[in-house]
Amino acid sequence: MSSYPARAVVDLAAIRSNVRSLAAHAPTAQVMAVVKADAYGHGLVPSAIAAVAGGAAWLGAAQVPEALALRAAGVVGPRVLTWLYAPGAPLREAIEADVDLSVATRWALDEVVAAARAAGRTARIHLKVDTGLGRNGLNATDYAALLPDALRAEAEGAVRLVGVWSHLAFADEPGHAVVRDQAVAFAAAVQLAEDAGARLEVRHLANSAATLTNPSIHYDLVRPGLAVYGLSPVPQLGGPDDFGLVPAMTLEAPLVNVKAWPAGGGMSYAHQYVTDRDTVLGVVPVGYADGVPRHASGTQAAPGGPLLVGGRLLGVAGRVCMDQVVVDLGPGATDRAGDPVVLFGTGADGGPTAEDWARAAGTISYEIVTRIGPRVPRVHVDSNPEGEEQQ
Repeated sequence: MSSYPARAVVDLAAIRSNVRSLAAHAPTAQVMAVVKADAYGHGLVPSAIAAVAGGAAWLGAAQVPEALALRAAGVVGPRVLTWLYAPGAPLREAIEADVDLSVATRWALDEVVAAARAAGRTARIHLKVDTGLGRNGLNATDYAALLPDALRAEAEGAVRLVGVWSHLAFADEPGHAVVRDQAVAFAAAVQLAEDAGARLEVRHLANSAATLTNPSIHYDLVRPGLAVYGLSPVPQLGGPDDFGLVPAMTLEAPLVNVKAWPAGGGMSYAHQYVTDRDTVLGVVPVGYADGVPRHASGTQAAPGGPLLVGGRLLGVAGRVCMDQVVVDLGPGATDRAGDPVVLFGTGADGGPTAEDWARAAGTISYEIVTRIGPRVPRVHVDSNPEGEEQQ
């Protein structure tokens, strides 16, 4: 058992339930649960296993080592796709582990073919087309030029072209004109592949937001990431409850110091927060080294990141430090060292959520959960060990 004072409690039942909800939003498609970045900070292997138990037929791991870690941990049932690697990556090991590989450049196709020949095994590939994000992927000209070579490699037995895919540029604005243009470009890329003789198993474009709001681009496979962990990718359209989601992570730590503090007393570095009355302050042993955003520091006029202490919604007082934050508990507070503090959770108890912290820090909830540092232990629990979540 870890003696670290903070912990991130991850409810695996919530992940299972979220995947079921996502599948209900996309009934014509399979679900790929994206588990990149240590499952958005929730713990790669336990989260992946929970997602599969919830019905995910695919897992998405951005980095090759993540995909290999899944297979090494015995996650062998679902298909696994990995897509972000540099020249010299361990592609042979990925092929031998039955991991699908994205091909986004010509050199990538060359290296996949070489790795497949070295392994003596056909590599499963997905061509990544850049439909307008301007990031990784083949532009339309390069895609058209590479497609015949990919099909030639398939005829030779080196690869099997199983998918075509792309990423959306306006992930949190599903109705944006660029999204509509990308959908048209993607449809053209799929048609080009099929006209050339590709026998595609899956075509995939939809992220969390599109899974929840844009059935026209669900195709054969949807790729929710953030929503798997119960957070809304479109908070301007609705929170988790509106989409049948439950936040899976609760970040909590105890008070480690409680003491009286005088009026006019500054708190934390540079005395950014100065008390306007005699009060009681508390110290919470988490800081920016644990992933608490420094941008969520607070002043007397504008308290920082929200904290639930003794049923009261308070805010960070002063600068977020490397290892701790201070909270103004208020005059006459009776809190004691050891009392629990929730930084974010489901919000069902009126407490703060990851989205609340995102607003306080001027960022997005994706960053709040993925930035929780590795020294904070992930404690995996199952609020419904029977695996029969209420629908």
